Amino acid sequence: FANHQSHADLVLIWAALPTELRSITRPIAARDYWTASTFKRWITTAVFNAVYVERERKGDEDPLQPLIDALDSGDSLIIFPEGTRGHGEEPQPFKSGLYNLARRFPDVVLVPAWIHNVQRVIPKGEVIPVPVLCSVTFGEPLKLGADEDRADFLRRARDAVVTLRDV
Repeated sequence: FANHQSHADLVLIWAALPTELRSITRPIAARDYWTASTFKRWITTAVFNAVYVERERKGDEDPLQPLIDALDSGDSLIIFPEGTRGHGEEPQPFKSGLYNLARRFPDVVLVPAWIHNVQRVIPKGEVIPVPVLCSVTFGEPLKLGADEDRADFLRRARDAVVTLRDV
């Protein structure tokens, strides 16, 4: 799980992974955005094998079900807990999906990451990348505490990501 400022975020994390993990590591992608064109749908399915999620709850459907299915099948996920790309120096508050997954999958390794400088490569609203050096810093894995509530866990997870900014 990482900060989110650009569409290039998932590419950077994926590229920073060892080759053997890339085939089982799937980014989470907003269905409404990433299936809106043939190219977006192709890149997220054929190249990255993304897990699509609905941003809006539809009836009784659990929006986390596609993520649950992926984790149940043994896949790893790239999650941006802010839920959308941010503009500021620090991530926005994390949404509850990371907490809910941590509760349901207590043995899944949750690794915080900070993506450095990517907002300058493809700024929000731009489509042509600018050649700028970027990097990803991975932190120590987190576990949900036995009695840790949602707000405390999400604050701790966000802090774990922000702490990596200065590493």
